[in-house]
Amino acid sequence: MKYSPCTEPSPLPFSPFKSCTVPRPIGWLSSVSAAGVENIAPYSQWQNLTFDPPMVMFSANHYPDGRRKDTVLNAEETGWFVWNMATYDLREAVNLSAMALPPEENEFDRLNVTRDYADNARIPMVKESPVKFECRYLSTHRLKGHSPVGSIDIVFARVETIHIDDRFITPEGKIDIPAIKPIARLGYFDYTVVTDVFEMRVPGADADARFGLEGRAAGG
Repeated sequence: MKYSPCTEPSPLPFSPFKSCTVPRPIGWLSSVSAAGVENIAPYSQWQNLTFDPPMVMFSANHYPDGRRKDTVLNAEETGWFVWNMATYDLREAVNLSAMALPPEENEFDRLNVTRDYADNARIPMVKESPVKFECRYLSTHRLKGHSPVGSIDIVFARVETIHIDDRFITPEGKIDIPAIKPIARLGYFDYTVVTDVFEMRVPGADADARFGLEGRAAGG
């Protein structure tokens, strides 16, 4: 089958688009409003952009009435947000935090997680999450869709501080991803969990390229 999604309805009963762009890392993002109301929500359009310096992005669809998401507004108002790694053990809290609540309600109060706070600004973090990035807001780019909910804000940020639970660092200094069991978004109501990894090295890569691909620290 094939179809043009911008001009034709899906020939399937469920749109295949989001089920083809998988797996998608989850941006479980915590923030705080200028008024001090704490917020946490998962976003499935989240990704790293580059590493020198480390920068990230996430996109947030508008609400059907055209309102923008609290996470975007909070990042713009305060200049900060935190990415908390979503794991299989935290899956229920991640799902619960997806509920749409009024902006004056503290979403952390509904979750069975321990609150911690970032070093650079008083932004809440999920203590149980094994990896966290403190992200300094850089800019927002808006793309208009065919409907209000199709319009998105793309937020760019620089990672200023990285927190890693020492229990998940291997003796050779790598992150033990199978032990962490991060979850990722698929299509529909589906998720997946990372429990297996395999290694492949680029043929013919020189030492500098190998070091860059592996993420080896300078001088390592």
